[in-house]
Amino acid sequence: MKPHRGVLILVLGILGLIACCFCAPVAWYMGSQDMAEIEAGRMDPEGRQMTQIGMILGMVGVGLWVLGIIIQVAVLVLAGGMAAVAN
Repeated sequence: MKPHRGVLILVLGILGLIACCFCAPVAWYMGSQDMAEIEAGRMDPEGRQMTQIGMILGMVGVGLWVLGIIIQVAVLVLAGGMAAVAN
């Protein structure tokens, strides 16, 4: 059986929320891969909870990242519209 990477995935998920948004999709991807391995019985199931938490944090981090991009685009569009109306 392969050893779990729950601690690594959890740390990546936390970093994805707090410091580096590029860690969030990595945590999500690695977490989903490891959960499949745990479910198949090929990976140590002791890290299941940490892996799940890290994967969920990765999902939340990606969601916040996408939301931030949408808000930035909306602000730029609205600012451009306001500038066009002012002229």
